[in-house]
Amino acid sequence: MQVEHSILVNAAPERLFALYADVSNWHRWDPDTKAASINGPFQVGTTGSLTPTKGNTVRMLITSVVPNGSFTVEAKVPLFRMVFEHELVPAKGATRVTHRVIFSGALAFLLGRMVAAQLNKGLPITLAKLKASAEAVRKADGQESQG
Repeated sequence: MQVEHSILVNAAPERLFALYADVSNWHRWDPDTKAASINGPFQVGTTGSLTPTKGNTVRMLITSVVPNGSFTVEAKVPLFRMVFEHELVPAKGATRVTHRVIFSGALAFLLGRMVAAQLNKGLPITLAKLKASAEAVRKADGQESQG
């Protein structure tokens, strides 16, 4: 089972990836995240934690990083695993951003349905806020270079 949402952002993949790599500030553009942190650099094998606005803190592991292209984080609870994929694809002066969550494990059928319903409501809002954050910085950078 999986949930996937995409949005077109008028910013370079590098700008979006910088927002991703700034884990302690995910809460600024992800309203479903109360706090997040990692125990080292933004690279494969680094562990951390994420506290959702509703629910308990979960440990996370960065399992894939392609600079300015994608990253994947995995979170596990007993009998349930969530893989969060984030992709950045250049698209005619903009970037197509896709967030995908894949559920597996013995409780995936039960918990996956509940989490999927929340994600289908929350991911479009998260993507819109990520877009606004990336585009606001882009506009600010443009204004600074003109002045």
